[in-house]
This record gives sequence, C-alpha cells and structure tokens, in this order.
Amino acid sequence: SPTLVYIDIEVRSMGPISEVEMSYSMDCYFRQSWIDRRLAFTGSMATLALSISMLERIWRPDTYFYNGEYSYLHTITSPNKFMRLHQNGKVLYSSRLTIKADCPMNLENFPMDMQRCPLRIGSFAYSTMNVVYKWNPVRRVVIHPDMKMSQFDLIDTPSGNMTDRLRHSLFSVLVASFHLQRHMGYFLIEVYAPCTMLVVLSWVSFWINREATADRVALGVTTVLTMTFLGLESRNDLPRVSYCTALDYYVAISFFFVFATIAEFAIVHCYTKVGSGEYVPQAKPEDDDSLTDEWESEEEVEEPVNDNPECFSSLDNFPRDSSFAQHMVHRSLGRNGPQNGRMVQRVPPRRRFTLQQKVSIHLNSVSKIDKISRGIFPLSFLIINLIYWYTYLGPDDSS
Repeated sequence: SPTLVYIDIEVRSMGPISEVEMSYSMDCYFRQSWIDRRLAFTGSMATLALSISMLERIWRPDTYFYNGEYSYLHTITSPNKFMRLHQNGKVLYSSRLTIKADCPMNLENFPMDMQRCPLRIGSFAYSTMNVVYKWNPVRRVVIHPDMKMSQFDLIDTPSGNMTDRLRHSLFSVLVASFHLQRHMGYFLIEVYAPCTMLVVLSWVSFWINREATADRVALGVTTVLTMTFLGLESRNDLPRVSYCTALDYYVAISFFFVFATIAEFAIVHCYTKVGSGEYVPQAKPEDDDSLTDEWESEEEVEEPVNDNPECFSSLDNFPRDSSFAQHMVHRSLGRNGPQNGRMVQRVPPRRRFTLQQKVSIHLNSVSKIDKISRGIFPLSFLIINLIYWYTYLGPDDSS
C-alpha cells in the first residue's frame, strides 16, 4: 500500500503580496509525518529527538510546491529543522520555510477586491501508487494569532485534497487557499480623495466671471494635468492588464468631469461674443441719467481782434440791456478781454460721447449656463458616486 504522508502548516507571517508579479510570500512551519516500520524501536523513551544528519540516512518524501517560485530553509543560527521518531516508527519532520508562490489575481474590483492565493503541495517523483498526501486530521492550516498584514486581511484558509495527472501518472496533491481581503485606506488617501477634490475644485470656475478667460482656462488645464498625473501614478503598482480596474473607472469618471468643465466654459465663451445672444446692444437717448457724460475742458482758441468799427457800430442799433447785444459783445470781445493784441475766445464746452456711451451694451457677467452647471455637475457626480460605491461595495451575488 502507498505511504501516507500527513501535512500541516503553521503560518507565522505573510507578505509581501505583489500585484505586479502576482505572487505572495509567507513564513511558516512546515510539518510532515509518516510511518516507517523499519525505524520502529522499543525502550523506555516514547520519542527520540534525532540529529538532522539522520535525515540523509533515512527515507523521506520528496515534497515540493507545485506553484512555488522560490523557497528556502532558514539556516540562522543553524538549520531550522528537527526530526522526532516514535516507537511505532512514526517520523515527524518539521522545518521553517519561506515560500514564494504564484497567485493568479483578478484585479477587476481593485482596490475593493478579494484574492484567493493557492498553495499546492505534492510529491515530485512518487505517484499515488507510492505516496498519498493527506492533511493532518488534528490541524491543517494554522494562522498565528499575532500575524498582521499592512494591506490585507486573511479572512479564510480552506484546504482540500485532489489528484493531478502529470507525466502520464496520477499524483496526490494538497491544496490550501488563502483568502485575502484588501484594505482600502491607502487608496482612499492617495487616489480617491485627491480625485474628488480636483473635481470639486474644477467647479470653482462656475463662480468666476465668464470674461475672465485666462483664469478659467488656467484652472481647467491645471486640474486636467493633475488628474492625468494621478491616473498614471495609480497604475504604477499594477500589472499591465488588458482590462480596467475599479480604480481606473473612478479616475476616468473624475477625468471626464474635469474635462467637461473646460468644455462647459468653451460653450459659455462662445455665447459671450457680442451679437450671439448674450450681449444685446440697445441704443439709449443721450440725455439718459444713467450715462456718464465726458466733458472736454474749455479750449482756448486765439482769434485775431476784429478792428473793423463797422462790426461794433452795428450793435448801436440795439439797446444796451439787450441780451442779444450782450451776447454778441461777449462773443466778439471775449470774456477776459484782449491779450497781447489778440482776442482770446472761450469756446463753450462740448459734449463728446464714446461708442460705449452712444450704444449701451447690456452686460451680464454670469452666464445662465454657469448657473445651471452649478447644480447639474455636483448632482450628477453624486449620483454616479452612489452607483459606483454600491456596485463595488454592495452585496456580492457571485458567491
């Protein structure tokens, strides 16, 4: 009959767990026990603690890890292994190992994902006709109570037996699965919170006057570039998979809202031009109290003194108190009299209207599109967030 080899594992620590390499490491006590009738003995001692050099002189199973990448035995300060022999020939062989094994990961729900990392144990050369592996009925996979991981929680460790066909023979295989639930705290701080703050920051442009083109464009371009940097940075710790993760979807949603803010301003700026519907030129009367008149200062115009007496004799026909006569004298002689033989005429101040005064433009600095966007953008972002978080954190129907 085949030799029965019983296995049990005590996990001391786990990590690092790499998404890029899709692998995990763990430090454990790996124990194997089997019965070899040739080693049975009688005496006063129930068990014998043998030197590890005896392992080279007796038969032992050639156990290895099917999905192992790199494993080694701790040798400080001496090889961390021991061997005990019972009277009935039962051999207990224990060693401390660090195992690095493959862990195929599905990152569609990253970083709200749960990974199932297997460990497959079997014989390298002995088929089921010679060696059969079984889990220790007393304990199978034991987790040390002090074990903690920075990014994961170990929530379950199911185990089982199976047979695998290799090299045209059946081999006995033990399978242990480590179910790891990822912590989201790191990603909330590093990705989700900055993305949300950038989206909210982009909405500030809705409260900036639409004439401030440089300010609104600078704000929009800055938020787009920052979102691009966050999106690229979030992918550094992930393998180059062909599908989108949950984190990629959130970054894409945030990028869409930031980009939509710039597109919204482009529409607002298009309707800001004169004659396109936002500015309505309206002519108003010149004597409107709302207009601010610009007055020119009095201009001094030098005119030659009219020495022709006929010019003044024509005024004798009018009474001296006549307003017309006073007006003509006033125009002819000037208010201050002659200066250096020349008469200085004071021209009455003239009213000059600029184009803005002649045609009053009805300016509305706050666009109706901006007012609508102040409510639509936050509301739609909130609804999409509710759908997003319910999708990935809601009840899992797949199980």
